[in-house]
Amino acid sequence: MRVPLKNSTILVTGGAGFIGSHLVDRLLHEQAKQVIVVDNLFTGDKAHLSDALNKGAILYIDDAEIEGSLDYVFHRHSVDIVFNCATKALNYSFLNPANAFMTNVVVLKNLLEQQRKKAFQTLCHFSSSEAYGTSVYEPMDEQHPLHPTTAYAAGKAAADMLLQSYVQMFDLDAFIVRAFNNYGPRQSFHEELAAVIPKTIERILKGKAPEMQGTGRQKRDFIYVADTVDAVIKVYPKLQSGEVVNISADHPIAIGDLIQKISHLLHYSGEIIKKEPRKADVLNHHGCNKKLKALIPDFTFTSFDQGLEKTIYWYQEKFNESFA
Repeated sequence: MRVPLKNSTILVTGGAGFIGSHLVDRLLHEQAKQVIVVDNLFTGDKAHLSDALNKGAILYIDDAEIEGSLDYVFHRHSVDIVFNCATKALNYSFLNPANAFMTNVVVLKNLLEQQRKKAFQTLCHFSSSEAYGTSVYEPMDEQHPLHPTTAYAAGKAAADMLLQSYVQMFDLDAFIVRAFNNYGPRQSFHEELAAVIPKTIERILKGKAPEMQGTGRQKRDFIYVADTVDAVIKVYPKLQSGEVVNISADHPIAIGDLIQKISHLLHYSGEIIKKEPRKADVLNHHGCNKKLKALIPDFTFTSFDQGLEKTIYWYQEKFNESFA
């Protein structure tokens, strides 16, 4: 039987990041005995963990790509469970493709080696829908072929295959949650690395025109970050070792329509700057969540409009703080 979350010591790599910090908060709510975070703060932010640190979480500002960093943490703590959220932003792979690829692979390799040596019992690895590439068929289920189009995505796909090989070779308790396009509070809004939702919100709040790459007809399947975390917590005791599950809201929307929706909510009616299509951009993502719903029959999703309003409110608060 898989070790329960309650009363366990849990390590979250990348736990000061967007999804990771929300997961840390939820694990504390689930009454984990201890939550430990390793994050190099590349895109993470210590402020995301302010509540968690006040509740006893421990933060190591260190790099899980360095074996010695993990050796130190596992020597100091008797860890039961690891959630691997460590990654670098997709957009970063256009600036430093080799490093973006290696981060995704090396962090997981280091964790699998620790698990193989009995440093902890269970590993939940956060993959990405980017590993699928552009949809061959829709909706994209867990059997959809992996056709990554960026170095970031190639690293995610390689890491997934590495985990499954270790499970088969060494009988490890490890599984994969393949999240589609998350959005919500705490997502990085630093323009160079930001995803479309925070980037669009930030530009409008700063009085700049939003930007749209390509035709705007490329689609993404957005899911509110709290729903992703809720799904992961609920599939944790149910998913078999080596298995993959899509974390998807089954709600694709065209990027052009998304930008218009954000503009309307922020009362912006100016121009939208048209830019050249991004190379290697995924054209269509529409995730199948039948497996997720079979595992969690009563699971409910935040409506996209409601989630977007909550997200915009958070960024408005951050924007106002920065000018206070």
